Amino acid sequence: MTNQALETAKKWAKETYFDEKDRQEIQDLIDNNNEKEINERFYKSLAFGTGGLRSIVGMGSNRISKYNVRRATQALINAVKKADLNQKKACVSYDPRHFSLEFAKEVSSVFAANGLKCFLFSELTPTPMLSYAVRYFKADCGVMITASHNPKIYNGFKAYWNDGSQVTPPHDSIIIDEYNSLTDWSQIQHGNFDDFVSESMIEYIKEDCERSYFEIIKNSIFQKDLVAKSGHKLKALYTPLHGTGYVPCKKISKEIGFTNLDILEEQAMPDPDFSTVASPNPEDSVAMEMATKRMIEQNYDACYGTDPDCDRLGVVINHNNKPVALNGNQISIIMIDYILKFHPNINKNSYIVKSIVTSPMQNEMARKNNVTIHETLTGFKWMGALMTKLDEDPKNEFIFASEESFGYMPVNCVRDKDGISSMTLMNEIILYHKTQSRTLKDALDMIYEEYGYFLESLLSKFYHGQQGSQKINQIMEYFRNYQEESFSGIKILKRLDYKSQIQTDVASGDTSKITGYASNVIGLHMENDIRLFIRPSGTEPKIKFYTMVNSKNGSLEEKENHAKNLISKFEDKISEICEKA
Repeated sequence: MTNQALETAKKWAKETYFDEKDRQEIQDLIDNNNEKEINERFYKSLAFGTGGLRSIVGMGSNRISKYNVRRATQALINAVKKADLNQKKACVSYDPRHFSLEFAKEVSSVFAANGLKCFLFSELTPTPMLSYAVRYFKADCGVMITASHNPKIYNGFKAYWNDGSQVTPPHDSIIIDEYNSLTDWSQIQHGNFDDFVSESMIEYIKEDCERSYFEIIKNSIFQKDLVAKSGHKLKALYTPLHGTGYVPCKKISKEIGFTNLDILEEQAMPDPDFSTVASPNPEDSVAMEMATKRMIEQNYDACYGTDPDCDRLGVVINHNNKPVALNGNQISIIMIDYILKFHPNINKNSYIVKSIVTSPMQNEMARKNNVTIHETLTGFKWMGALMTKLDEDPKNEFIFASEESFGYMPVNCVRDKDGISSMTLMNEIILYHKTQSRTLKDALDMIYEEYGYFLESLLSKFYHGQQGSQKINQIMEYFRNYQEESFSGIKILKRLDYKSQIQTDVASGDTSKITGYASNVIGLHMENDIRLFIRPSGTEPKIKFYTMVNSKNGSLEEKENHAKNLISKFEDKISEICEKA
């Protein structure tokens, strides 16, 4: 336990702004000399990452509590005022996690106390609908209370700017500065939630906002006649994984015509303990096990899963009565292929947005279809901010945005990944291929034949607590200073350090500037279009390794085997490095 952690804990135990029972909780830790818990709770203050604040729920500077939620809201408001945004409106939503509703009310009360009228969803509502609400109400900002797909002990605070995107520079750094400067808790304006409701400073969002959002999605259907005539032929199963997606995903699917979309009832209702899964993450095959088993037993065409705030979508296909789980890159590729075939207005000003760690196969697809592709840092906040800038030119035509971590945005009405519109698009795509006597596995093989075989993998290494944070830093520094000319036997052509924003040509030693924002990411570009990216998570105690391979020779099966073997060698090398770092 550090002296700083203990001193901070003592200050919190004496802070009269906190409720007595909360102060006593900390004092008990001190009296019992619980060094480990004191250190974990107080060795640092929460920092804004890729998604705002996210941590374990509890009392402490490194925990999510109603006090830190109030503090974050006040910091956001202070940044809004410094930016001279004058609408004096804000929007708030929340997921089913422990204390999410309570935190949403706290946020709303801070907004109201500061003179911003707050539009609050009357029931738990997905993240993309919060992003849409900010745009619909022309609000200055918004807050989503969620920890996305994290385990049940977590909760979080996502901050949104007036364009509906999560906050980006310079606003994020201003919020962080404001948050850190709020050392006097009495500086946070607050009041009684019910009083603000009666005074109309807090207003529950009515159905018109939702209807407007749904109508945009309905109008985004590419083959309306196909869906109207044959939508009932799609037989799909959906699990909300106990999150916010149940009502909106079911409602919009049925309204459009996908009347045989069934819900996995065991995982339908909101549950803060996510009692049927270890982690409510559709990226995790274990979380999709129940739905996948039911899909095969009852012969559904596919099953879907969304995370608790319904911004991510997972897809498993029934291919010849065997389950095929698609990864995020494959789902994006299938969506892009369909859009490019059926979008009524593909032209030289059409554009796709992706993150740097998302499959370079998208670049090849864009090139062959004469479509512009833009790459950003990891996180939809960067993509949303870029889209806001691109949309200033009316000639630009948005096509699609995605990142490999099961995040897609097929409709340009929000500024964040959207599990609702993504499921709607996937319904249409599976239906189309079914009418052509194909599954999505067949469709994906056809896409590989057309554009080449690409395979990607994500290896995550978890390191918890203060020591884990130090370990992650050591691994990052190892790769930042990596001077070998090859990695696992593959020649390195370029090293990219997005933190210093320097790109180095290995053969010549020449350096150039990486444009855009700085971020703690390392990239290695190797021969044969092989890439490796390394980055620590902004919201979880882990470091991520993204391997990307383009296999060019042999049959499709031979290309796949070669790519898998190469990725396996890379991941063995990565694990070895992590053990030694």
